[in-house]
Amino acid sequence: MEIRIATADDWPGVWPFLREIVAAGETYTWPRDVDEARARQMWLVAPPGRTVVAVDQDGTVLGSAKLAPNQLGPGAHVANASFIVAPAAAGRGIGQALGEYVLGLARADGYRAMQFNAVVAANTRAVALWRSLGFDVVGRIPEGFRHPADGYVDLLVMYRRL
Repeated sequence: MEIRIATADDWPGVWPFLREIVAAGETYTWPRDVDEARARQMWLVAPPGRTVVAVDQDGTVLGSAKLAPNQLGPGAHVANASFIVAPAAAGRGIGQALGEYVLGLARADGYRAMQFNAVVAANTRAVALWRSLGFDVVGRIPEGFRHPADGYVDLLVMYRRL
């Protein structure tokens, strides 16, 4: 597996599983019916942000992440990131590899910390992964997410220094 900066040519490999993940409504705070043009705009971030992809030997996109300042101006030294792994590639360590790669990118870009604003508490695999990579829960929004199966569940704010 290779992780690299995404190009516009990678979008057709990202969109099918991004659409599937968002439509499921279990982990992302995006509209479940987001159209492709809007999703592309939201995922392929403009500088100083960057989007990366994890690809296998034949170029198939297995996962992707985006990195950008969490806030503008005086808050721009704290990074934010989002991650997706193709459901067919789950359980292969791709999320962890993407997390480690993006943390390295954030450090190289001069960020002092990383914050996740909305980790769905019911997404226990993601919460465990982020904890294993040094993130702490620093806030909780009670019933901040309407999960399609679990109803209203908490959103977690997770943070770590770089």
